[in-house]
Amino acid sequence: MFFQPQERLCLFIDGTSLYSASRNLGFEVDYRKLLSFFRSKSNVLRAYYYSAVLETEEYSPLKPLTDWLVYNGYFLVTKTAREYTDHAGRRRVKGNMDIELAVDMLEMAPKIDHAVLFSGDADFRRLLEAVQRQGVRTTVIASIKTSPPLIGDELRRQADQFVELADIASHFTRRQIESRTSRPAAPAPVRHPADHLSDLPEE
Repeated sequence: MFFQPQERLCLFIDGTSLYSASRNLGFEVDYRKLLSFFRSKSNVLRAYYYSAVLETEEYSPLKPLTDWLVYNGYFLVTKTAREYTDHAGRRRVKGNMDIELAVDMLEMAPKIDHAVLFSGDADFRRLLEAVQRQGVRTTVIASIKTSPPLIGDELRRQADQFVELADIASHFTRRQIESRTSRPAAPAPVRHPADHLSDLPEE
């Protein structure tokens, strides 16, 4: 990876995307270590974490994490995701955080030298292009080692630097878990809200 100690850097973490990728790769993220890792590389001005929570949940298992993030150096951006059934009887969810992330990155662009995006969503390609025109260097952190790969080719080509999540995971792993690719097809007994948001199709 190419980072400069003096450059002003901002992290933009799509929480659902990072959770899905780390689960596929078989590890759990230690967010304290993650922030420390990037602070050791550059001057981190802000670390954004984006999360949508299903409105049907009275209590979300994500709450302890999001509460911890707020008090430990992260800027939390949330909104309510809505789950519903379409005309064909299929479960759908609306909880996309793309707009929130894009607005924040564009607003921060004049103040930073380097934007680090934790997401493989190809829809962000145009966003990277826009901040690059303002002189901001961009890094995308996602994975091509998952099945299927969790990054779009267009986004990977647009970024100034692509970092494979599996290659740096050891710096901020809280504990190893059984990867999705290696375990049997039986459903897990406990479902994390991010599973619902990543597994359900969006409208």
